[in-house]
Amino acid sequence: MQNIAVVTGASSGIGAATARRLATEGFHVVAAARRADRLAELVKEIGADATAVECDVTDDDSVAGLAAAVAGLDGVLTLLVNNAGGARGLDPVAAGGVDDWQWMYDVNVLGTLRVTRALLPALEASGRGTIVTVGSTAAFTVYEGGGGYTAAKHAQGALVGTLRLELAGKPVRVTEIDPGMVRTDEFSLNRFDGDRAKADSIYDGVKEPLVADDIADCIAFMATRPQHVNIDKLVVRPIAQAAQHKVHREK
Repeated sequence: MQNIAVVTGASSGIGAATARRLATEGFHVVAAARRADRLAELVKEIGADATAVECDVTDDDSVAGLAAAVAGLDGVLTLLVNNAGGARGLDPVAAGGVDDWQWMYDVNVLGTLRVTRALLPALEASGRGTIVTVGSTAAFTVYEGGGGYTAAKHAQGALVGTLRLELAGKPVRVTEIDPGMVRTDEFSLNRFDGDRAKADSIYDGVKEPLVADDIADCIAFMATRPQHVNIDKLVVRPIAQAAQHKVHREK
């Protein structure tokens, strides 16, 4: 039976790139996200090896629907890519917007919890399950204006590390990828509420930031190692970014 991979946040960016790449690796990909129109386009592009499922990871019933849809497919769920997430704002803590912080925590942390909890029984039953969670270098480094996002990503990383301990001895690998500067169509644009100038300024002078396909390539590598190999944490940055605060920008 064909292996099934679920990718959340698959309507754009890293999620869409990962869905495309996993299909070439032989998985039947369940592309899950809120925007059904985007998913339909993606699945049409991938072809028979993909299924679209509209899902909001902040809603319990929606996640239950995702689990039911996966259970109805002809195959074995062996891979979950927790990719849904995002950032809002770049305000200092003293002026932090509670609504923005709440959204970031709900999507990045509780969304990961909801989807993992719903699909874990099937992953364990497969005898060869893998969970890849897309974190960020913000999961272990803070920076001014990033309090809400770094807090959420730190919490998500704690969730992943705890889950790995709790699943010791069971046939499910728990892995984490923490990208640095990745230029996608929407991440920074969403962070700055559609302000294109602010979004583009993040990458000013950076010759080659990472792109979504770079992260998808890493995720595919992590997911296709022999089952006894667990890549606990993979940190990946562009060569121009030596650290969170150290970015080479050309004039």
